[in-house]
Amino acid sequence: MNPVRLLLVEDDAVSRGFLTLALQSLPATVIDVAVDGAQALAHARAVAHDLWLLDAHLPDTRGEDLLAALRALHATVPALCLTAETDPERIAGLRAAGFTELAHKPLTIPDLHAAVRRALASAAPAAIVPVWDDAMALRALGGNTAAVDAMRGLFRAELPVQAAAIIAAIDAGQVDAAQAQLHKLKASCGFVGCPRLLAAIHALAAAPTDRQCLHAFRDQVAAAESG
Repeated sequence: MNPVRLLLVEDDAVSRGFLTLALQSLPATVIDVAVDGAQALAHARAVAHDLWLLDAHLPDTRGEDLLAALRALHATVPALCLTAETDPERIAGLRAAGFTELAHKPLTIPDLHAAVRRALASAAPAAIVPVWDDAMALRALGGNTAAVDAMRGLFRAELPVQAAAIIAAIDAGQVDAAQAQLHKLKASCGFVGCPRLLAAIHALAAAPTDRQCLHAFRDQVAAAESG
């Protein structure tokens, strides 16, 4: 039987120690541990995981942004969010971001094991993500097909200039300027239904100096321009 490989991302040392010990008591488990988003992405690029366990608040990113960046590398891995949040709106936002399970801190070892098993059981077969998602765009624009067509035309006309500005800022070491441009482009991708580019943007925003993320961004810009 192949071992189950988990990625645990937790910045608090005490919580990380408890969670690691608790997960090690699951049978046939291999655990990679990260303390922030950058380490998590490095692990995800190196190996494939069966489940990600992500803290909702990390030193360099939020849990939902890290999830989006990880999904740009591996689209169908289930994810469990570790959170002490009690605000219903924030919890709803975490669920909407795509977390399979939410485990509320403090939690017991049986509760953690049960959440891990449920998340692993939910793993779906790989799906093909399209360059353009009409349903996504129609939801954003109230079902107005003409608006979708018009917005996509404007988006594709402006994309080369926006992408060039982002790449130039990164090459010049101007990370804040690149992040500001990426933030604007995220919103545009949501309006026009461009999910593959959106995932690449999330990944690059989480690791703007990573050359692999930059190459993936370039590739998805090209796909959006020609698709």
